[in-house]
Amino acid sequence: MKVLMLNGSPHQKGNTYIALHEMEKIFAKEGVETEIVQVGSQMIRGCIACGSCMEKGRCVFDDLVNETAPAFEACDGLVVASPVYYASANATLIAFLDRLFYSTHFDKSMKVGASVVAARRGGLSATFDELNKFFTISNMPVASSQYWNSIHGRAQGEASQDAEGLQTMRTLARNMTFLMKSIALGKEKYGLPEKEEAQRTSFIR
Repeated sequence: MKVLMLNGSPHQKGNTYIALHEMEKIFAKEGVETEIVQVGSQMIRGCIACGSCMEKGRCVFDDLVNETAPAFEACDGLVVASPVYYASANATLIAFLDRLFYSTHFDKSMKVGASVVAARRGGLSATFDELNKFFTISNMPVASSQYWNSIHGRAQGEASQDAEGLQTMRTLARNMTFLMKSIALGKEKYGLPEKEEAQRTSFIR
């Protein structure tokens, strides 16, 4: 099993990384392979709605989005982590996710998703909700923990002092592992849920 982890912080080893690394340690104990992709420090432009990916199956901008797409397709679970800026995720990460999810046309059904957020004090739950929407529009089950998947810290490294936040990350990793393994067994025995042909309803005629 493999989990792809996206670090949306511009700081490669900041508080967001501390949360991801705490999960990574549990995944290693559970025999789950992990890969962390550093997104937040990259130059990622937003989607321009050109539609090129509909024909080519990849984004017109050949950058980290296209580089990460094969790992996304191959993974069993995806962790998206971000610091909180004005009760929202890092804009670079959102631009990356918009293009990654839209330009990849493989079936994402039953890949387990988890969002993780880090902040000094507030805006965590709004950012958590924002990130979860990428999963819930893609038939991806969302992993939960004993509390919302958040950790606190302002200065670099302070998150390591948040005992409850670190425990929340460990619990999340264990729950995510259980979900991925359970889904793998379910696929083997029952297959994936039946899919209907998509119905697209537009409100302007």
